[in-house]
Amino acid sequence: MNRFFLGLLFVISYPFASAQTKPADKAKVKYDYSLYLPKDYQSTSRSYPLVIYLHGGSQRGNDLTKLNEYGPPQLVHQGKAFPFLIASPQCPAGKYWSTDNWLDSLYSDLLATYRIDPKRVYLTGISMGGYGTWQTAVAYPDKFAAIVPLCGGCDDSTQICRIKHLPVWTFHGMADDKVPFGLTDRLVKRLRSCSGKDQVRFTKLVNEGHEIQYLYQRKKIYRWLLRQHQ
Repeated sequence: MNRFFLGLLFVISYPFASAQTKPADKAKVKYDYSLYLPKDYQSTSRSYPLVIYLHGGSQRGNDLTKLNEYGPPQLVHQGKAFPFLIASPQCPAGKYWSTDNWLDSLYSDLLATYRIDPKRVYLTGISMGGYGTWQTAVAYPDKFAAIVPLCGGCDDSTQICRIKHLPVWTFHGMADDKVPFGLTDRLVKRLRSCSGKDQVRFTKLVNEGHEIQYLYQRKKIYRWLLRQHQ
């Protein structure tokens, strides 16, 4: 079994009990992050959209090069170009995206340093990062224009109505034996029941398991994100 799946198996055993703790009640910290700037960033004066990407369990630590194994950081490493900034924080070893208040520092630093359109900030992540995407959006319901959680979940689905206004496109393999498909299915059903209109797209991947990181290669996800505005 490779390191990717070892990390994921460890993630699933964690109860995520602290996900709905108020951010102000958590330690405020700065996580290291990698940053991608569009190729024309230096030659223009306009503001750009921002995508924040949350990695899975096996990329935790203090080595940002680990993030290049899959997802948007891998695509950037391979030379792919995007019309938006991509910030990829790294969760420290032994922690989870719900452990610390990392978003306040990251968000403030990015918006103070770079030309970012605050109405076009997006959040996505896979596995542990999928959990982190749901949980962070619930904790900060007014920070994002849209979210894309992949094979994640949320420990307290009763709080999901906090993001009933938020466009969501979520993906989950129906044969996932690491993060049960039912976790996303439950969240989507509850979210649809409390939203005034259907803000949720749910792509059910028939006969697919947990390893769906290839989805980040699909341009249609980014095109959908960029259509969303606060």
